[in-house]
Amino acid sequence: MNSEISTQISTPLGDMTLRFSSTPRGARLARRLAAQQLTAWGHPYGGDGNHTVQQVVAELAANAVTHGRVPGRDFELRLLLLTEDTVRVEVSDTRGDRSLRIVRDADAEGGRGLIVVTVLSRAWGVTEREVGKTVWAEVRLS
Repeated sequence: MNSEISTQISTPLGDMTLRFSSTPRGARLARRLAAQQLTAWGHPYGGDGNHTVQQVVAELAANAVTHGRVPGRDFELRLLLLTEDTVRVEVSDTRGDRSLRIVRDADAEGGRGLIVVTVLSRAWGVTEREVGKTVWAEVRLS
């Protein structure tokens, strides 16, 4: 985890920010709308880059819904097109706990989501917010 490393974001080429209910349905919708936005930015739905971002969004949104949920509070998805081939995915929840677990036990039933994010992204980390935290990942599209 690169909690202290964060790319300075000057002026992104594209930006999308949406809030979703902290439910499994909200997590699915976040993934689908991320795919739609990437298609609008010129990275087609069936392409590898679009699919990779969908996987990262799915994992981070599922974590926000499962572990970062505070009753009555939504989670936020933000996509930033940093360059033509790099997207920053940010998922923010309202739980302030920054202790993220990466489970390496092959027999565990869960906890592999952050391993997937680590493999699919070039960098990822956690930043504090006024309320809660943001887990971010930078993904190459090419």
